[in-house]
Amino acid sequence: MQLSNEEAVALVRRGVEALQQGRAAEARRCFERVTQTGRANVQIWLLHATACRADGDAAAEEEAINQLLLIEPALIRAHIMKADCRSRAGDEQGALKFYESAIRVAEGQQVADDLLPELRRAETTLAESYARLDAGREAALTARGFGPGARSPRFQQSLDISAGRKKIFLQEPTSYYFPGLPQIQFFDTAAFDWVPAVEAATDAIRAELQAVLADGADGFRPYLHHNPDRPRPSNKALVDSADWSALFLCENGVANDAFVARCPQTWAAVQAAPMPRIANSPTVMFSLLAPGARIGAHCGMFNTRLVCHLPLIVPPKCGFRVGNEVREWQEGRLLIFDDSIEHEAWNDSDRDRVVLIFDVWRPELSAQERNEVGALFSGPLAQPAN
Repeated sequence: MQLSNEEAVALVRRGVEALQQGRAAEARRCFERVTQTGRANVQIWLLHATACRADGDAAAEEEAINQLLLIEPALIRAHIMKADCRSRAGDEQGALKFYESAIRVAEGQQVADDLLPELRRAETTLAESYARLDAGREAALTARGFGPGARSPRFQQSLDISAGRKKIFLQEPTSYYFPGLPQIQFFDTAAFDWVPAVEAATDAIRAELQAVLADGADGFRPYLHHNPDRPRPSNKALVDSADWSALFLCENGVANDAFVARCPQTWAAVQAAPMPRIANSPTVMFSLLAPGARIGAHCGMFNTRLVCHLPLIVPPKCGFRVGNEVREWQEGRLLIFDDSIEHEAWNDSDRDRVVLIFDVWRPELSAQERNEVGALFSGPLAQPAN
């Protein structure tokens, strides 16, 4: 069918007017004449789909939306309309996928005000559907002998992810990624034979810390520094701020002899741990987080190490999240985690929180792999890794 530009424009105007006045069948005929020419744009296909919906023709509406998505795959409204079509067709899984894609496409976009209620509806529908599916799954598992109290932690986490209660967090180191390492957020300290010796030294370590603090926290400095030759860190509010400060016994592999001498029992205790002794490692420091301070979500530089926290001074209302898992520090109880997974910390108390931090090799790395990583970062002067 051939139409001049003037005829096509006139048909669209007639169709819009008919649609506004509730004459859906007439509007649909106008838009169909334009779409049949092969010259319809995104707006005309959207109008055509809307008219078909108003006319009660679900199949024609969905076909129009399919054409619309071919032209503009990132049109939020089209994803929501497609989800509605799948829902009315009884395809709940398909509907959920399109509601999800609508929300995903909307992330980072400036959404028109008239579309916001539709997005909220998509979110509500998703939440209700997930709750319904989750309830059915829970009932079936319980009937088969796998109720909430009879599940392994990893299987429970898989259910939480499927139900949307948790997200998938993966290693995202900012500098170096070693493949094939398991994605574990917090490690079970019982798997490390050196942990009891470090925990047993807590009181002695705390006493050395308190002696330093009694001298006016001499040696503590802001953990994040502004370097004009580098981009500013993601935690901008803490750059050059004493709200997150550190006292280093060893920084990037270089020991501070003065503070090692002031904290000899601390230094001796961490020697039990398999710290990477290569360029840039180990780091051993007291980390102080001031009242009201928050370290925003971020990822560490390498996934070949694990980071250890020995809590020394922990007031209430302090917390720590790695991936999906939130934990509270307990004085004298080590936390071992993969800092290449997104993590954050906060102190909502009225007192300072201080932990001892040091890094260790990942246990999955073989002796050869540790030496290879050491050689990579140390260059020609690399020493065998411990």
